[in-house]
Amino acid sequence: MSDDVLRSLLTPIGPSGYEGPAAAAFRAACEPVSDDVATDHVGSTVARLGGSGGGLSTAVMGHIDEIGLIVSHIDDQGYLWFLQVGGWDPVILVGQRVWVATAGGTRHGVVGKKPIHLMEEEDRKKNPRLKDLLIDIGARDGEEARSLVAIGDVAVIAADPVDLPNGRLAARAMDNRLGCYVAYETLRLLHAGEGGERPAGDVYGVAVTQEETTFQGSHTTSYSLSPDVALVIDVTHATDAPGVDEKENGRHPLGSGPAIVRGSSLSPRVFELLVEAAEAEAIPYTIEATGRFTGTDADAVTLSRAGIPTGCIGVPLRYMHSPVEIVELEDVHNTARLCAAFARRLAPDTSFLR
Repeated sequence: MSDDVLRSLLTPIGPSGYEGPAAAAFRAACEPVSDDVATDHVGSTVARLGGSGGGLSTAVMGHIDEIGLIVSHIDDQGYLWFLQVGGWDPVILVGQRVWVATAGGTRHGVVGKKPIHLMEEEDRKKNPRLKDLLIDIGARDGEEARSLVAIGDVAVIAADPVDLPNGRLAARAMDNRLGCYVAYETLRLLHAGEGGERPAGDVYGVAVTQEETTFQGSHTTSYSLSPDVALVIDVTHATDAPGVDEKENGRHPLGSGPAIVRGSSLSPRVFELLVEAAEAEAIPYTIEATGRFTGTDADAVTLSRAGIPTGCIGVPLRYMHSPVEIVELEDVHNTARLCAAFARRLAPDTSFLR
């Protein structure tokens, strides 16, 4: 498992619709382990590893975008007011340092709010609202601020990856650069011949855009690529974090391996084949149930064209949609192993009819 590649994916700024730097990092990583790499008009990337011949094609898909902020107004005092890109808990933003992506490069700023000393007693008890928060870049006035930042520039919380004990890592943007890393790592394992021969069918490592806002990348790429089967990789809530109810979410703590999702919107045969591959390769896994939709790109992929047989795998993650998301790296590695094993074991005559 290449720690350098994972860090190269976690570091770039790339909110939905502005994923360019992160997508470029994915393309650079995939070039040595694939036969060709292509991008499209919405910024999604497809890296293809050719099969040995005559097999079904498999797409392993993650989304390259992250949640962020977008500048909506610059006032005459030089403060930046913003909207959310994707879903935020405003509490997370209070007091954070941010990176603002501008035409002149990355600019530092901080998220500010009225100090508690100046708040009325009742207001102190309330959670902050997004509209009460601002970004301060240190500008003296609006004229200076507007010379440095433009309406529509985006920002993310400034948080580099941090190593933790027990093979764990904390960072922003793991939702869902981890899925893109799994797509890359699957190609790497198959390209290197680790675990067996190259699959009969082509395998695509895919990094799609705009999952956090519209599912646009998965809609367009699944249509244009039209794989025989798709594995959508995203994160899921690690159930060993405080406040997560196992009765509602199942049991998939850090260290338990990939969570294979089973539910009405997903292909039952893909689920069965994933479980068979995990057990044949002695890969630890859990099962996560969903009664309706998954809330991931799988919901778009499975409806593409005449219906693409789709499976969904979640990597257990603590503190989702925050700058301190925590993952156990062995779970990421085992997810890639599972995807590679699935592709290798996929028979050319496999039927996905229900």
